[in-house]
Amino acid sequence: MRHYFLKWKHLILCAQDDFAQQSTAKAHFQQQIQRWLSTKLLFRAAVCSNLPFPPFRIRSRMPTTDFKETVKQQADIVRIVDGYVKLKKAGAQNFSGFCPFHNEKTPSFSVHATRQFFHCFGCGVSGDVFAFIMRVENITFPESVRLVAQKLGIALPKVEFSSPQEAREAKLRMVLLDIHERAATFLQDYLKRPEGAAARAYLAGRGLDDATIARFRIGYAPDSGFLLRDALRREFDEESLRESGLFSWKEEGGRQVAGVRSQEQQIPRSARNDKENGGTSTETPGPRPQSLEPQPQSREPEAGSLEARSPKLAAFYSKFRNRVMFPIANESGRIIAFTGRTLSTDEKAGPKYLNSPETAIYSKSRVLFNLDHAKEAIRKLDYAILVEGQMDCISVFAAGFQNVLASSGTAFTEMQARLLGRFSKNVVVNFDPDTAGAKATERTLGLLVEEDFQIKVLTLEAGFDPDLYIRRKGKDAYAEALKHQSQRYFDYLIGRAQGQFPTRTPEGKVKAVNYLLPHIQRVPSRIVRDELAHEIAQKLGIDSAVLRQELKHVAASRSAATIKAAPEAQVTDAERILIRALASASEIQTSEQHLSARDGAEEEFDPARQARFALQSERLYEGLATESLMETLITGGLEVTDVMELPLSDSDRARLASILLKDEEELSAERVEGAVRALRRIHLRRRLDEVQRKVEAPGRKDPTEMQALLQEKVRLKHALRDPSLAEENSGNSRQRPA
Repeated sequence: MRHYFLKWKHLILCAQDDFAQQSTAKAHFQQQIQRWLSTKLLFRAAVCSNLPFPPFRIRSRMPTTDFKETVKQQADIVRIVDGYVKLKKAGAQNFSGFCPFHNEKTPSFSVHATRQFFHCFGCGVSGDVFAFIMRVENITFPESVRLVAQKLGIALPKVEFSSPQEAREAKLRMVLLDIHERAATFLQDYLKRPEGAAARAYLAGRGLDDATIARFRIGYAPDSGFLLRDALRREFDEESLRESGLFSWKEEGGRQVAGVRSQEQQIPRSARNDKENGGTSTETPGPRPQSLEPQPQSREPEAGSLEARSPKLAAFYSKFRNRVMFPIANESGRIIAFTGRTLSTDEKAGPKYLNSPETAIYSKSRVLFNLDHAKEAIRKLDYAILVEGQMDCISVFAAGFQNVLASSGTAFTEMQARLLGRFSKNVVVNFDPDTAGAKATERTLGLLVEEDFQIKVLTLEAGFDPDLYIRRKGKDAYAEALKHQSQRYFDYLIGRAQGQFPTRTPEGKVKAVNYLLPHIQRVPSRIVRDELAHEIAQKLGIDSAVLRQELKHVAASRSAATIKAAPEAQVTDAERILIRALASASEIQTSEQHLSARDGAEEEFDPARQARFALQSERLYEGLATESLMETLITGGLEVTDVMELPLSDSDRARLASILLKDEEELSAERVEGAVRALRRIHLRRRLDEVQRKVEAPGRKDPTEMQALLQEKVRLKHALRDPSLAEENSGNSRQRPA
C-alpha cells in the first residue's frame, strides 16, 4: 500500500514541475491521474493517508488566471462550432458534420463534447475552439479569443499581439468595423430627415414598411459629398477613412493611382473648394492595399511613416451620393460594406447599383447577403432560397420566408457555395427569368452541383422577379409557386436545352447534349452521372445507340470532350435513296422527253413524285438526321432547276452534295418503295420507344391513359410484324462498291 501511495505522490510532484515548463504536460498529467484513480489501491492509499482527494488538491494548486483559459473553460465547442457547421450527434460524446475546410461528400468532421476538440478525418485538421475560429474566420489567435469571449458575453481585457504588424492589421479591422457602424447610423438617421423624402418614397414604392427598413438598417446617402465625411472625421483619422472604401479623393500633383467609375469621376461642386488646389488633380478610389494603423487626427505623423508619406489631397468626399443605402453584414451581423441604389436619373449619376470595394474586412466573394438573419431559419427548415438581388432578398424575407439569401452584388462564387453548405445542403434557386438571370442560374447551378447540393430551380412567370411577384400577387402565391413550381435542377436544364436547340433532329440533339454535358461532368458521383445521362437520352428522345454510348462514356469519364455529329454517319441508306429521288425532280423537269423505254406510250417512272407523295402523306422524315434537308427538297425542289441553289444550311448543303456525288445504282420504283418501307419501320420503332418510355415513367398514371398507352403499344408491335415491312427489299442495304 505504501508503495502505491509514494508512487502517486511522486507522480503529482513530477507532473507539476513539468506543467510549469510546458503546457502540453497538462493533458499527460490528467491522463495519468485518471489511470491511477481507476485502481482501488490508489483510492485506498489516499483515504488511509488522510489526504484530500487528489483531483481537488491538484486543481487548488493550479488556479486558472489566464484569460484565454477562462474563455476556453466556459466555451462549449459543440455550440460554437454548430454556429458554423450543421452538427449531428454521432455517439455518446461525438458530433459530426461536413468539414468547412475542404470539399467532401460524406461527413468526416467530428467534435468531441467532453474533450472539447475537433478533428477532420478527411483533411487532418484538428484543434480546440480557438483553432477552429481562427481557421473559419481567417483571423489571428488573439482575435479568435476575443470573438469567442464576445459570443459568451465575457468582458474583454486588453488584447496582446505577437507582432506590431499583426497588431496594426487587427486594429485596422476593428476601426473599419467601427467606421461602418457609425456610417450606418448616420445614413439611417439621414433617411428620416426631410432630405430623405425621395428615398423614403422609393422604399415605400417597393413595398417596404418601417419595420423592414429598420431591420435591414436601410439608409440614405445625401447628395453632398462631405456630410458623411465630416461626421466621421470627428472620430476617425483620414487614413482609416480612406481604407474604409466609403470615400473617393483627388491627390495634388496629378498622379493617377487607379481608374474610377463614372460617378467617381464627377467631383461634387462643393469639393472644388474643399481644399486649395494648386495643380491638376486625379481622383483615387479607396481602399488602398497597404494596412495602416489608425492615428488620432491631432497627432503629427512620424517621419517615414505611411501617413507622412501619403500625398496631400485636393479633395476628399463620399463615394456614395444621393443613393438608398443597403448595409452588407457579415455572418455575425457586423456591417462590413454597403450597396447604394442611385435616385438620380442624369447620365452622370453613375451605375444604378454601386458596391463597396474590397477592404480589410470585406471580400464580396465570401459574403452572402442576409446570412446573419437567415442562418437560423435555414438550419431549422434545412433549405435555403437563393435569389439574385438584395431587394429580392428583402422582399422575400419580409413576406415571411426568412431562409432567403442573395449573392451580395456579385456572381455566385465557390466560396459562397461552401459558406452556404455549412448551414444546409438543400437550396432553391430563384433568379430572374430573363436571359441574364437564366445565365446566372446556370453558373450558380454548376457551383452548387460541384459542392454536392440538392438543388431545385423556381422559375417565375416572364417579367416577374421575386420582389415584383410578391408585390403583385402576394406572399401566398409565392409560397404556392415555391411548393409546386420548383423543379429538379436537371429538369430545368433539359428544358433550357430543348428551348434553345430543336431536338427533333439529331443535330439538335447533339447540340442539346453538348450543352448539358458540362453540367453532368460537374456531378461528383459517377452513379448519378450515369443516371443523368440515361435520363437525358430518354427526355431528348435519343434512340441512336451510337449517340447513347458516346454520351454515357463522356459523362462517366468527366472528360471535357464534346459529342461531335458526323453528318453522314447517322444517315441511313433509305434516306440517301429518297434524297436522290427528291433531287431528281429538277432533272426530270429539264429533260426533253418523259417517255417510257418500253413502248413510248406511258409516262416514265417519276421517283421524285413517288418519294414526295409517301413522305408528305405520312411525315416519315420527321426526327431524322435529314429532316430539314428533305423538307426543303419537298417544298422547293420543283421551283429550281438546280437543287444546290435551294436555301440550305451549310451542313445540309454539304450532306446533299456528298450524297449526289456518290456513284449510286439507278433509281427504280422498287428501290424507292423499299426506302419508304424502311422509313416506316424506323418511324414505328421510334413511336414504340416513346410509348414505352411513357409507360415506364415514374409516378401515378390515370388508368384510362395507361390503357390507351398499352393498346397503342400492342398496335405498334403488330404493325412492325406486317410482312409488307420486311427488310429484304427495303432499300436499306449498303451501297455496292464502285
